[in-house]
Amino acid sequence: MEGLSFFVGVVGNIISVLMFLSPVNTFWRVIKHRSTEEFQSLPYICTLLNSSLWTYYGIIKPGEFLVATVNGFGILVEIIYVTLFLIYATKKKRAETGILVGILDVGFLGAAIVVTQLALHGETRISAIGCLGAGLNIIMYASPLAVMKTVVRTKSIEFMPFFLSFFFFLNGGVWAFYALLKHDYFLAVPNGTGFLLGFAQLVLYALYRNAKPLKNNLDGLMEEGGQHEHLISSSDQRTVQVNA
Repeated sequence: MEGLSFFVGVVGNIISVLMFLSPVNTFWRVIKHRSTEEFQSLPYICTLLNSSLWTYYGIIKPGEFLVATVNGFGILVEIIYVTLFLIYATKKKRAETGILVGILDVGFLGAAIVVTQLALHGETRISAIGCLGAGLNIIMYASPLAVMKTVVRTKSIEFMPFFLSFFFFLNGGVWAFYALLKHDYFLAVPNGTGFLLGFAQLVLYALYRNAKPLKNNLDGLMEEGGQHEHLISSSDQRTVQVNA
């Protein structure tokens, strides 16, 4: 059983790396157009916090080095993504992103580490971080819900990258299976949730991938987001989202 759980964990690591890297095309588009358009920073901010807590969890819990290593990689990748939001978002979104990063990825994470190190010990510390990580993992997996709502309203999948949804689905399923093998319910519950939400995103793709976007609705949403002026590049006049 230990050998099987190690094998599943290695597979989970590979899928998690692919999930972390799946938004690369999205951020290449952001760099090319020098605008974050309608993409949201919240999923990446939540994923950064989530990866940081699970790295800490994997370090303090014996036998969970596979969890620590892949999430350590995730920290590096998500920092790059969030930095690009801070560079290319509008002033309003840049301010919102900076505030959320300060509150969640600096303040909340720092407080969680300091409190658990000073006030808790042994299994109590591990359980506390596991509970926090599980809750944040669910938030991470649920963070694309706003984008899913946009897909339904506009009948456009443009702002819900397929591979991110696909690897959310795979990542949740594999890590839920790993957690059951290890009898680690702090990992099982959120990743089972992620598996179901990833499946829901794939269903939306199946429903709307060939649908004709509702142009007026999409334009209205862009105007509300304050980024309509960035949708046309001055150079080429063409433009139009994070674990165990």
